[in-house]
Amino acid sequence: MEFITTYHLTGLVIGLGTFVIIGFFHPMVIKGEYYFGVKCWWAFLLIGFAGIALAFLIPNVVLSSLCGVFGFSSFWGIGELFAQRKRVEKGWFPKREKKAKVEKF
Repeated sequence: MEFITTYHLTGLVIGLGTFVIIGFFHPMVIKGEYYFGVKCWWAFLLIGFAGIALAFLIPNVVLSSLCGVFGFSSFWGIGELFAQRKRVEKGWFPKREKKAKVEKF
């Protein structure tokens, strides 16, 4: 971390981390809605609260900022889950078909 502050790279590291975190949440929202529907919104909520709590507890500016970005990106994911459901209804994304139950003899 000393290298980052010595060469004034804090903003670049936070910016790159934000880019990666948002890139992580985009497919998580799509996959979450595909496999679980909007029922998994509470998981995003809990993860968001955990990220915000870590942001308060970590004294390092870079790590604290990235935890805050992670937490609020998770909160953003809740809204995107419901928007993704609408995109699926419009046919923009595939809908998961339920498997037929097979009877065992």
